Amino acid sequence: MSKLYINQIWNPLRDRSILNLSKIYNRISLISEIIYKQLLLAKYNFSCIYNSTIFIKPNWVCHNVKENDLYCLTTHPNFILAVLDIILENKPKEVIIADAPIQGCVWDKLLPTEFYEYINNRERETGIPIKVLDLRRKEFHGQELIDNKRDISNYVIFDLKENSYLEPITTVENKFRVTDYNPERLKEFHSKGKHQYCIAKEVFEADYIIALPKAKTHQKTGVTNGLKLLVGINGDKDFLPHHRIGGTGFGGDCYPGKNYILRLSEHFLDQANKRIGERGYKEYKFLSKLLWKSIKKGDEYSLGAAWYGNDTTWRMAMDLNLIAKYGTINGTLEDKPQRSITYICDGIIGGQGDGPLHPEPIPLGVIMLSDNPAEMDYALALLMGFDPEKLPLIKNALELFPKNETVILDGKEISWEKLKDSSIKAIPPPGWRKYIG
Repeated sequence: MSKLYINQIWNPLRDRSILNLSKIYNRISLISEIIYKQLLLAKYNFSCIYNSTIFIKPNWVCHNVKENDLYCLTTHPNFILAVLDIILENKPKEVIIADAPIQGCVWDKLLPTEFYEYINNRERETGIPIKVLDLRRKEFHGQELIDNKRDISNYVIFDLKENSYLEPITTVENKFRVTDYNPERLKEFHSKGKHQYCIAKEVFEADYIIALPKAKTHQKTGVTNGLKLLVGINGDKDFLPHHRIGGTGFGGDCYPGKNYILRLSEHFLDQANKRIGERGYKEYKFLSKLLWKSIKKGDEYSLGAAWYGNDTTWRMAMDLNLIAKYGTINGTLEDKPQRSITYICDGIIGGQGDGPLHPEPIPLGVIMLSDNPAEMDYALALLMGFDPEKLPLIKNALELFPKNETVILDGKEISWEKLKDSSIKAIPPPGWRKYIG
Protein backbone atom coordinates (compact mmCIF):
# COMPACT_ATOMS: atom_id res chain seq x y z
CA MET A 1 0.00 0.00 0.00
CA SER A 2 1.53 3.30 -1.03
CA LYS A 3 -1.32 5.81 -0.91
CA LEU A 4 -3.93 7.09 1.49
CA TYR A 5 -7.43 5.95 0.49
CA ILE A 6 -10.44 7.99 1.61
CA ASN A 7 -14.10 7.16 1.02
CA GLN A 8 -16.75 9.82 1.55
CA ILE A 9 -19.71 7.75 2.65
CA TRP A 10 -22.00 10.73 2.99
CA ASN A 11 -22.17 11.37 -0.76
CA PRO A 12 -24.79 8.67 -1.44
CA LEU A 13 -26.76 9.92 1.54
CA ARG A 14 -26.78 13.47 0.21
CA ASP A 15 -27.07 14.56 3.81
CA ARG A 16 -23.89 15.04 5.81
CA SER A 17 -25.56 15.02 9.19
CA ILE A 18 -25.00 13.27 12.51
CA LEU A 19 -28.42 11.62 12.24
CA ASN A 20 -27.86 10.09 8.81
CA LEU A 21 -24.25 9.09 9.40
CA SER A 22 -25.16 7.42 12.69
CA LYS A 23 -27.36 5.02 10.70
CA ILE A 24 -24.27 3.74 8.88
CA TYR A 25 -22.98 2.24 12.12
CA ASN A 26 -25.98 -0.10 12.21
CA ARG A 27 -24.92 -1.60 8.86
CA ILE A 28 -21.88 -3.74 9.62
CA SER A 29 -21.95 -5.34 6.16
CA LEU A 30 -21.93 -1.92 4.44
CA ILE A 31 -18.88 -0.79 6.44
CA SER A 32 -17.14 -4.08 5.60
CA GLU A 33 -17.96 -3.59 1.91
CA ILE A 34 -16.48 -0.07 1.84
CA ILE A 35 -13.29 -1.15 3.61
CA TYR A 36 -12.95 -4.29 1.48
CA LYS A 37 -13.17 -2.22 -1.73
CA GLN A 38 -10.52 0.14 -0.34
CA LEU A 39 -8.24 -2.82 0.36
CA LEU A 40 -8.73 -4.17 -3.15
CA LEU A 41 -7.99 -0.75 -4.64
CA ALA A 42 -4.81 -0.62 -2.56
CA LYS A 43 -3.86 -4.12 -3.80
CA TYR A 44 -3.79 -5.35 -0.22
CA ASN A 45 -2.10 -8.71 0.31
CA PHE A 46 -4.81 -10.77 2.05
CA SER A 47 -2.53 -13.82 2.17
CA CYS A 48 -0.67 -12.23 5.08
CA ILE A 49 -3.75 -12.85 7.25
CA TYR A 50 -4.01 -16.61 6.61
CA ASN A 51 -2.92 -18.67 9.64
CA SER A 52 -1.53 -15.51 11.30
CA THR A 53 -2.08 -13.88 14.67
CA ILE A 54 -3.86 -10.57 14.04
CA PHE A 55 -3.75 -7.79 16.63
CA ILE A 56 -6.59 -5.26 16.27
CA LYS A 57 -5.93 -1.98 18.10
CA PRO A 58 -9.05 0.22 18.46
CA ASN A 59 -9.36 3.50 20.37
CA TRP A 60 -11.00 2.57 23.68
CA VAL A 61 -9.95 5.65 25.61
CA CYS A 62 -12.86 5.47 28.08
CA HIS A 63 -16.40 4.20 28.60
CA ASN A 64 -19.32 6.30 27.41
CA VAL A 65 -20.43 9.06 29.77
CA LYS A 66 -22.71 11.03 27.38
CA GLU A 67 -25.29 9.85 24.85
CA ASN A 68 -23.23 10.96 21.83
CA ASP A 69 -20.06 9.26 23.10
CA LEU A 70 -21.07 6.10 21.28
CA TYR A 71 -20.30 7.92 18.03
CA CYS A 72 -17.45 10.31 18.81
CA LEU A 73 -15.47 9.05 21.82
CA THR A 74 -14.26 5.58 20.83
CA THR A 75 -13.91 3.45 17.71
CA HIS A 76 -17.48 2.35 17.15
CA PRO A 77 -18.05 -1.31 18.16
CA ASN A 78 -19.69 -2.12 14.82
CA PHE A 79 -16.77 -0.58 12.94
CA ILE A 80 -14.49 -3.04 14.75
CA LEU A 81 -16.84 -5.92 13.92
CA ALA A 82 -16.90 -4.90 10.24
CA VAL A 83 -13.10 -5.14 10.08
CA LEU A 84 -13.20 -8.39 12.06
CA ASP A 85 -15.49 -9.96 9.45
CA ILE A 86 -12.99 -9.16 6.69
CA ILE A 87 -10.17 -10.68 8.72
CA LEU A 88 -12.12 -13.85 9.55
CA GLU A 89 -12.93 -14.41 5.86
CA ASN A 90 -9.18 -14.81 5.32
CA LYS A 91 -8.77 -17.48 8.03
CA PRO A 92 -6.29 -16.18 10.59
CA LYS A 93 -4.94 -18.43 13.34
CA GLU A 94 -6.32 -16.12 16.03
CA VAL A 95 -7.50 -12.54 16.52
CA ILE A 96 -6.73 -10.30 19.50
CA ILE A 97 -8.73 -7.09 20.01
CA ALA A 98 -7.05 -5.04 22.71
CA ASP A 99 -6.27 -1.61 24.10
CA ALA A 100 -5.21 0.11 27.31
CA PRO A 101 -7.85 2.77 28.05
CA ILE A 102 -7.31 5.40 30.73
CA GLN A 103 -7.04 4.09 34.27
CA GLY A 104 -10.43 5.54 35.18
CA CYS A 105 -12.23 3.60 32.44
CA VAL A 106 -14.82 1.12 33.72
CA TRP A 107 -14.22 -1.88 31.48
CA ASP A 108 -17.70 -3.38 31.93
CA LYS A 109 -19.22 -0.13 30.59
CA LEU A 110 -16.89 0.12 27.59
CA LEU A 111 -18.54 -2.28 25.14
CA PRO A 112 -22.19 -3.28 24.70
CA THR A 113 -23.39 -6.83 25.29
CA GLU A 114 -24.19 -7.12 21.57
CA PHE A 115 -20.49 -6.70 20.75
CA TYR A 116 -19.53 -9.78 22.75
CA GLU A 117 -22.50 -11.74 21.44
CA TYR A 118 -21.44 -11.03 17.86
CA ILE A 119 -17.88 -12.12 18.58
CA ASN A 120 -19.00 -15.31 20.33
CA ASN A 121 -21.20 -16.20 17.36
CA ARG A 122 -18.42 -15.58 14.86
CA GLU A 123 -16.01 -17.60 16.99
CA ARG A 124 -18.41 -20.57 16.97
CA GLU A 125 -19.07 -20.24 13.23
CA THR A 126 -15.41 -20.05 12.20
CA GLY A 127 -13.61 -21.97 14.93
CA ILE A 128 -11.09 -19.10 15.11
CA PRO A 129 -10.21 -17.89 18.64
CA ILE A 130 -11.06 -14.20 19.24
CA LYS A 131 -9.77 -12.55 22.41
CA VAL A 132 -10.89 -9.17 23.79
CA LEU A 133 -8.23 -7.90 26.19
CA ASP A 134 -7.78 -5.04 28.64
CA LEU A 135 -4.06 -4.25 28.47
CA ARG A 136 -3.98 -2.08 31.59
CA ARG A 137 -1.94 -3.01 34.63
CA LYS A 138 -3.89 -0.58 36.80
CA GLU A 139 -7.37 0.84 37.28
CA PHE A 140 -8.04 3.99 39.26
CA HIS A 141 -11.51 4.85 40.52
CA GLY A 142 -11.75 7.91 42.75
CA GLN A 143 -8.95 7.31 45.22
CA GLU A 144 -9.07 3.52 44.88
CA LEU A 145 -6.11 2.14 42.94
CA ILE A 146 -6.40 -1.40 41.61
CA ASP A 147 -2.81 -2.40 40.83
CA ASN A 148 -1.26 -5.34 39.00
CA LYS A 149 -4.40 -6.28 37.03
CA ARG A 150 -2.04 -8.02 34.64
CA ASP A 151 1.24 -9.54 35.70
CA ILE A 152 4.37 -7.69 34.58
CA SER A 153 5.43 -10.86 32.73
CA ASN A 154 2.83 -9.93 30.09
CA TYR A 155 4.85 -6.85 29.10
CA VAL A 156 8.20 -5.86 27.64
CA ILE A 157 9.92 -3.00 29.45
CA PHE A 158 11.27 -1.33 26.34
CA ASP A 159 14.08 1.21 26.76
CA LEU A 160 14.60 3.52 23.79
CA LYS A 161 17.56 5.18 25.53
CA GLU A 162 19.05 7.96 23.38
CA ASN A 163 16.75 6.99 20.48
CA SER A 164 13.77 8.48 22.31
CA TYR A 165 12.18 11.63 20.93
CA LEU A 166 12.12 12.77 24.57
CA GLU A 167 15.89 12.69 24.95
CA PRO A 168 16.54 16.23 23.55
CA ILE A 169 14.26 17.78 26.19
CA THR A 170 15.31 15.56 29.12
CA THR A 171 17.08 17.39 31.95
CA VAL A 172 18.50 16.38 35.33
CA GLU A 173 15.62 18.18 37.05
CA ASN A 174 13.20 15.45 35.99
CA LYS A 175 10.49 17.82 34.80
CA PHE A 176 8.31 15.18 33.14
CA ARG A 177 4.79 14.84 34.52
CA VAL A 178 1.50 13.02 34.01
CA THR A 179 -1.37 15.06 35.44
CA ASP A 180 -2.77 13.44 38.60
CA TYR A 181 -0.09 10.73 38.73
CA ASN A 182 2.80 10.26 41.15
CA PRO A 183 5.82 12.13 39.68
CA GLU A 184 8.24 9.87 41.56
CA ARG A 185 7.08 6.88 39.51
CA LEU A 186 7.70 8.68 36.21
CA LYS A 187 11.26 9.49 37.30
CA GLU A 188 11.99 5.76 37.51
CA PHE A 189 11.37 5.33 33.80
CA HIS A 190 12.51 8.56 32.17
CA SER A 191 15.86 10.26 32.75
CA LYS A 192 18.85 11.25 30.66
CA GLY A 193 19.67 8.29 28.40
CA LYS A 194 16.80 6.19 29.77
CA HIS A 195 13.28 6.15 28.33
CA GLN A 196 11.26 3.07 29.22
CA TYR A 197 7.78 1.98 28.17
CA CYS A 198 5.62 -0.92 29.34
CA ILE A 199 4.56 -2.61 26.08
CA ALA A 200 2.05 -5.46 25.93
CA LYS A 201 3.71 -8.62 24.64
CA GLU A 202 0.75 -9.27 22.35
CA VAL A 203 2.03 -6.44 20.13
CA PHE A 204 5.32 -8.23 19.47
CA GLU A 205 3.78 -11.71 19.24
CA ALA A 206 1.30 -10.67 16.55
CA ASP A 207 2.12 -11.27 12.90
CA TYR A 208 0.10 -8.29 11.78
CA ILE A 209 -1.37 -5.18 13.41
CA ILE A 210 -4.56 -3.50 12.25
CA ALA A 211 -5.04 -0.13 13.89
CA LEU A 212 -8.56 1.33 14.07
CA PRO A 213 -8.36 4.94 15.28
CA LYS A 214 -11.29 7.26 15.93
CA ALA A 215 -10.82 10.64 14.25
CA LYS A 216 -10.87 13.26 17.03
CA THR A 217 -9.36 16.43 18.37
CA HIS A 218 -6.89 16.17 21.25
CA GLN A 219 -6.05 18.69 23.97
CA LYS A 220 -2.33 17.95 23.93
CA THR A 221 -1.60 17.17 20.27
CA GLY A 222 -4.34 19.01 18.37
CA VAL A 223 -5.75 15.86 16.77
CA THR A 224 -5.62 12.17 17.55
CA ASN A 225 -5.82 9.51 14.88
CA GLY A 226 -3.28 6.98 13.65
CA LEU A 227 -0.17 8.35 15.36
CA LYS A 228 -1.61 8.92 18.83
CA LEU A 229 -3.49 5.61 18.76
CA LEU A 230 -0.41 3.50 19.47
CA VAL A 231 -0.01 5.05 22.92
CA GLY A 232 -2.54 2.39 23.89
CA ILE A 233 -0.04 -0.46 23.45
CA ASN A 234 1.60 0.78 26.67
CA GLY A 235 -0.08 -0.88 29.65
CA ASP A 236 0.95 1.44 32.50
CA LYS A 237 0.40 5.20 32.34
CA ASP A 238 3.20 5.80 34.86
CA PHE A 239 5.53 5.28 31.88
CA LEU A 240 3.94 8.03 29.73
CA PRO A 241 5.23 11.63 30.06
CA HIS A 242 2.53 14.11 29.02
CA HIS A 243 4.22 17.44 29.76
CA ARG A 244 7.05 19.16 31.61
CA ILE A 245 6.27 20.98 34.83
CA GLY A 246 6.40 24.78 34.82
CA GLY A 247 5.60 27.39 32.22
CA THR A 248 7.83 28.08 29.23
CA GLY A 249 9.55 30.77 31.31
CA PHE A 250 10.57 28.07 33.80
CA GLY A 251 11.85 25.64 31.15
CA GLY A 252 8.62 23.64 31.11
CA ASP A 253 5.73 23.40 28.65
CA CYS A 254 2.68 23.32 30.95
CA TYR A 255 1.61 26.90 30.11
CA PRO A 256 3.00 30.05 28.45
CA GLY A 257 5.46 32.29 30.25
CA LYS A 258 6.40 32.51 33.91
CA ASN A 259 3.95 32.75 36.82
CA TYR A 260 5.01 32.03 40.41
CA ILE A 261 1.48 31.45 41.72
CA LEU A 262 0.87 28.82 39.02
CA ARG A 263 4.24 27.29 39.80
CA LEU A 264 3.23 27.02 43.48
CA SER A 265 -0.03 25.41 42.39
CA GLU A 266 1.98 22.79 40.48
CA HIS A 267 4.11 22.18 43.57
CA PHE A 268 1.01 21.45 45.65
CA LEU A 269 -0.30 19.15 42.93
CA ASP A 270 2.96 17.20 43.06
CA GLN A 271 2.58 16.88 46.82
CA ALA A 272 -0.98 15.62 46.37
CA ASN A 273 0.01 13.07 43.71
CA LYS A 274 2.75 11.70 45.95
CA ARG A 275 0.03 10.98 48.54
CA ILE A 276 -2.69 9.36 46.39
CA GLY A 277 -4.87 7.28 48.70
CA GLU A 278 -3.03 8.63 51.75
CA ARG A 279 -3.39 11.40 54.33
CA GLY A 280 -2.88 14.89 52.94
CA TYR A 281 -3.95 14.10 49.38
CA LYS A 282 -7.23 16.03 49.48
CA GLU A 283 -5.72 19.03 51.25
CA TYR A 284 -2.87 19.49 48.77
CA LYS A 285 -5.23 18.92 45.83
CA PHE A 286 -7.55 21.62 47.19
CA LEU A 287 -4.71 24.13 47.61
CA SER A 288 -3.49 23.44 44.07
CA LYS A 289 -6.91 24.06 42.53
CA LEU A 290 -7.51 27.15 44.69
CA LEU A 291 -4.29 28.81 43.56
CA TRP A 292 -4.80 27.89 39.92
CA LYS A 293 -8.31 29.33 39.88
CA SER A 294 -7.11 32.53 41.51
CA ILE A 295 -5.20 33.42 38.35
CA LYS A 296 -7.63 34.27 35.58
CA LYS A 297 -5.95 33.11 32.42
CA GLY A 298 -6.99 31.91 28.96
CA ASP A 299 -7.48 28.44 27.48
CA GLU A 300 -3.74 27.96 27.08
CA TYR A 301 -3.35 27.65 30.84
CA SER A 302 -4.10 24.23 32.31
CA LEU A 303 -2.42 21.97 34.84
CA GLY A 304 -2.33 19.26 32.18
CA ALA A 305 -0.59 21.30 29.46
CA ALA A 306 -3.64 21.13 27.21
CA TRP A 307 -2.43 23.69 24.67
CA TYR A 308 -0.51 24.14 21.45
CA GLY A 309 2.79 24.72 23.27
CA ASN A 310 2.89 21.17 24.66
CA ASP A 311 6.26 19.87 23.44
CA THR A 312 6.19 16.53 25.28
CA THR A 313 3.12 14.47 24.35
CA TRP A 314 3.90 14.34 20.63
CA ARG A 315 7.39 13.06 21.44
CA MET A 316 5.99 10.33 23.68
CA ALA A 317 3.54 9.34 20.93
CA MET A 318 6.38 9.13 18.39
CA ASP A 319 8.31 6.87 20.78
CA LEU A 320 5.42 4.41 20.77
CA ASN A 321 5.27 4.49 16.96
CA LEU A 322 8.99 3.70 16.83
CA ILE A 323 8.55 0.72 19.12
CA ALA A 324 5.48 -0.63 17.31
CA LYS A 325 7.15 -0.43 13.90
CA TYR A 326 10.80 -1.22 14.64
CA GLY A 327 10.87 -2.85 18.08
CA THR A 328 11.47 -6.51 18.92
CA ILE A 329 10.25 -8.61 21.84
CA ASN A 330 13.86 -8.60 23.09
CA GLY A 331 13.65 -4.86 23.63
CA THR A 332 15.84 -3.85 20.70
CA LEU A 333 15.16 -1.26 18.02
CA GLU A 334 16.02 -2.49 14.51
CA ASP A 335 16.77 -0.51 11.36
CA LYS A 336 14.12 -2.31 9.31
CA PRO A 337 10.38 -2.52 10.08
CA GLN A 338 9.57 -5.58 12.20
CA ARG A 339 5.86 -5.77 11.39
CA SER A 340 3.24 -4.37 9.07
CA ILE A 341 0.60 -2.02 10.45
CA THR A 342 -2.53 -1.13 8.50
CA TYR A 343 -4.55 1.86 9.67
CA ILE A 344 -8.30 2.01 9.05
CA CYS A 345 -9.82 5.18 10.47
CA ASP A 346 -13.35 5.41 11.81
CA GLY A 347 -14.11 8.91 10.62
CA ILE A 348 -17.80 8.35 9.90
CA ILE A 349 -18.60 10.52 12.89
CA GLY A 350 -15.57 12.16 14.47
CA GLY A 351 -14.98 14.08 17.66
CA GLN A 352 -14.39 17.84 17.91
CA GLY A 353 -13.84 20.35 20.68
CA ASP A 354 -12.60 19.09 24.03
CA GLY A 355 -11.10 15.80 22.88
CA PRO A 356 -10.00 13.14 23.46
CA LEU A 357 -12.16 12.54 26.58
CA HIS A 358 -15.03 15.01 26.14
CA PRO A 359 -15.56 15.51 22.40
CA GLU A 360 -18.71 16.51 20.62
CA PRO A 361 -19.73 14.73 17.40
CA ILE A 362 -18.83 16.11 13.99
CA PRO A 363 -20.11 14.59 10.71
CA LEU A 364 -16.82 13.90 8.93
CA GLY A 365 -18.37 11.12 6.86
CA VAL A 366 -15.14 9.33 5.89
CA ILE A 367 -13.37 6.02 6.21
CA MET A 368 -9.61 6.24 5.66
CA LEU A 369 -7.14 3.47 4.88
CA SER A 370 -3.34 3.65 4.83
CA ASP A 371 -0.12 2.11 6.11
CA ASN A 372 1.17 5.62 6.82
CA PRO A 373 -0.24 7.10 10.08
CA ALA A 374 1.31 10.53 9.52
CA GLU A 375 -0.33 10.81 6.11
CA MET A 376 -3.69 9.81 7.59
CA ASP A 377 -3.37 12.38 10.38
CA TYR A 378 -2.38 15.04 7.85
CA ALA A 379 -5.60 14.31 5.95
CA LEU A 380 -7.67 14.46 9.14
CA ALA A 381 -6.29 17.90 9.96
CA LEU A 382 -7.26 19.15 6.49
CA LEU A 383 -10.72 17.58 6.71
CA MET A 384 -11.24 19.36 10.03
CA GLY A 385 -10.12 22.68 8.63
CA PHE A 386 -6.83 22.78 10.56
CA ASP A 387 -3.33 23.53 9.30
CA PRO A 388 -1.32 20.26 9.61
CA GLU A 389 1.95 22.19 9.63
CA LYS A 390 0.95 23.76 12.94
CA LEU A 391 0.51 20.36 14.62
CA PRO A 392 3.91 19.21 16.01
CA LEU A 393 2.98 15.51 16.09
CA ILE A 394 2.09 15.46 12.40
CA LYS A 395 4.88 17.77 11.27
CA ASN A 396 7.58 15.75 12.99
CA ALA A 397 6.08 12.35 12.13
CA LEU A 398 6.36 13.13 8.42
CA GLU A 399 10.13 12.76 8.76
CA LEU A 400 9.63 9.12 9.78
CA PHE A 401 6.59 8.51 7.57
CA PRO A 402 6.90 10.77 4.46
CA LYS A 403 3.59 11.42 2.69
CA ASN A 404 2.82 10.96 -0.96
CA GLU A 405 2.22 13.88 -3.28
CA THR A 406 -1.39 12.84 -3.85
CA VAL A 407 -4.28 11.07 -2.12
CA ILE A 408 -7.01 8.72 -3.42
CA LEU A 409 -10.48 10.14 -2.74
CA ASP A 410 -13.46 7.98 -3.77
CA GLY A 411 -11.21 6.06 -6.16
CA LYS A 412 -9.74 9.16 -7.85
CA GLU A 413 -6.27 10.61 -7.38
CA ILE A 414 -6.38 14.21 -6.17
CA SER A 415 -4.00 16.79 -4.69
CA TRP A 416 -3.84 17.50 -0.99
CA GLU A 417 -5.04 21.02 -1.75
CA LYS A 418 -8.13 19.58 -3.46
CA LEU A 419 -8.89 17.50 -0.35
CA LYS A 420 -9.70 20.76 1.45
CA ASP A 421 -12.89 20.95 -0.66
CA SER A 422 -14.27 18.09 1.45
CA SER A 423 -13.44 19.73 4.77
CA ILE A 424 -15.89 20.66 7.48
CA LYS A 425 -14.99 23.32 10.03
CA ALA A 426 -14.30 21.57 13.31
CA ILE A 427 -14.11 23.13 16.77
CA PRO A 428 -10.48 22.92 17.94
CA PRO A 429 -9.54 21.88 21.49
CA PRO A 430 -9.77 24.87 23.88
CA GLY A 431 -6.00 25.44 24.17
CA TRP A 432 -5.59 25.40 20.38
CA ARG A 433 -8.41 27.72 19.29
CA LYS A 434 -6.30 30.85 18.92
CA TYR A 435 -3.64 28.81 17.11
CA ILE A 436 -5.47 26.60 14.62
CA GLY A 437 -9.09 27.76 15.06
